[in-house]
Amino acid sequence: MSEHVHTTVLLDEAVDALVTDPEATYVDATFGRGGHARRILSHLSAQGRLIAFDKDPEAVAHAARIDDARFAIRHQGFGQLGELPPRSVAGVLMDLGVSSPQIDSPERGFSFRFDGPLDMRMDPTRGLSAAQWLAQASQQQIAEVIRDYGEERFAVSIAKALVARRESGQALTRTAELAELVAGAVKTREAGQHPATRTFQALRIFINAELEELQQALQASLSVLRTGGRLVVISFHSLEDRIVKQFIAAHSREVYDRRAPFAAPKPMALRALERVRPSAAEVAANPRARSAVMRVAERTSA
Repeated sequence: MSEHVHTTVLLDEAVDALVTDPEATYVDATFGRGGHARRILSHLSAQGRLIAFDKDPEAVAHAARIDDARFAIRHQGFGQLGELPPRSVAGVLMDLGVSSPQIDSPERGFSFRFDGPLDMRMDPTRGLSAAQWLAQASQQQIAEVIRDYGEERFAVSIAKALVARRESGQALTRTAELAELVAGAVKTREAGQHPATRTFQALRIFINAELEELQQALQASLSVLRTGGRLVVISFHSLEDRIVKQFIAAHSREVYDRRAPFAAPKPMALRALERVRPSAAEVAANPRARSAVMRVAERTSA
């Protein structure tokens, strides 16, 4: 197993916002390489507990190195959060996106910076790889994915180029091939951004159903969080942050039933607490932190 350094983003800010009772049970919904998990454990008493989730077998292998009776890891995506008992945890942390070791491992196929198999699965043991999906998807499906998940304005041109290559008998199997093809189909690009950035993001999000799993996990958090429990979510692009922002906003207000105007409103389930961005010093030390946004909410008694 290759080793890659991962610098945890908003480490102190996230754990300080999350842990309010050192004797309680917490969830690290996206273990990664365990930066947040280890810091959470350092804040817990002997009675405290930490349950982690991760669908990546490599992450689970790293978690096995933590020799602590207070800690347990589940080889599951965080969409399975709802399997925990209702109102059983005092905090849920979600650190979204791809970890540095995943990006920096060519064999995982997440990055256009390294040539490797065009895979992109968080869990390589399940589901279709990006190459397998591109080999069977229609031009319209490919264009919609690249447009909707990558916010790519040249999505149609890229999809046409992908299908034309496939029909020529040269199916894409490598990340370098995809990056080169996209670069040829994208007419202009923002300064400093590789032409394939948005396409790689879109395919990764789609292949791993990341946005659907995020919505599922957010909804499940309402069930598993006890009163006063904290929801802490770190996102790295606008699609994720928009979902988190709208979810917290929707559950941070009383809901009136228009069919029963004199009935008492349904009480709010969350109270929005804060929105945090990395400091200039953190961004300078870790450029991958520059797009991070952390949102914090607290479970009410509703």
